[in-house]
Amino acid sequence: MTQTTGIVREGKLIPEELWIRFVEGLEANSKDFEMNRERAKRALAAKIIDAVRKRAAGKFGILLSGGVDSSLIAFIAKKLNCDFTCYTVGLENSEDVIWANKAAKEYGFRHVCRVLSQQEFEFAIRNTAKLVNEADVTKVCVGSVLYAAGKLALNDKINALFGGLGSEEIFAGYQRHSDAFGNGNFEALHKECWNGMKGMWKRDLVRDFTIAKALGLELRAPFLDKELIAYAMSIHPMYKLDKTEKKIILRDAAEFIGLKKEFAWRKKKAAQYGSDFVDGLDKLAAKNGFRYKKDYLARILSAN
Repeated sequence: MTQTTGIVREGKLIPEELWIRFVEGLEANSKDFEMNRERAKRALAAKIIDAVRKRAAGKFGILLSGGVDSSLIAFIAKKLNCDFTCYTVGLENSEDVIWANKAAKEYGFRHVCRVLSQQEFEFAIRNTAKLVNEADVTKVCVGSVLYAAGKLALNDKINALFGGLGSEEIFAGYQRHSDAFGNGNFEALHKECWNGMKGMWKRDLVRDFTIAKALGLELRAPFLDKELIAYAMSIHPMYKLDKTEKKIILRDAAEFIGLKKEFAWRKKKAAQYGSDFVDGLDKLAAKNGFRYKKDYLARILSAN
């Protein structure tokens, strides 16, 4: 997935216990919180640029959704004069398609955007479900975005793909981070970020590595860079989340690097919603006579 982080060794995803040990090692060595927002913004910007630079060898693709993570990766790659193409998939009128096209036009990214037909969408869902081997709606929908975009990249003879994996955890981007925060519990919020990192192996890494390996793709994940994780987790949680915004310090850093405010502060939906794949799966399940999406996925698996 990314040799720099050491997630993949000899072509295999490292065992869960090694991943947890890696995260716990960073947690144990974490120092006092950075309390100065301006200093944190500038230092974080440098760490993100370095994390992209370390992985930006050769010709590669970038999964572009038009959110802060992917737009920033592409913006940095452009500044570094890299040879890359952005790839976007979604259903008709999906937010990610709209915003990715905006970002690509604004910054002149080479961009391949595919609005999937029903047949293409069903193909991606079925193949991803078989690879993931779980009737899990979120895993299959998120994985299908990677699967469909990865296919586009491979058509262009590009087998390395950048993504934003890890950003939501280290910058508190999920609803569960808001739930942990409650009315101002920064300690609980910080702990949830670490716990989320430890849980990534089961929730994200197995899914993405399985799909990537089946396609013959190398995934590059700058937000899982060891130095970047360590620094991001040293920033006080008050600069990550408040009652109205998530991933605040990342958005600050993105603007500092040069990304326009409309992209840096876009309220991004999760991949399964931004692509409209969840709604698409609802319709696909109904078309095949199923009331629930998970039952339709279970039928796909039972037909293997």
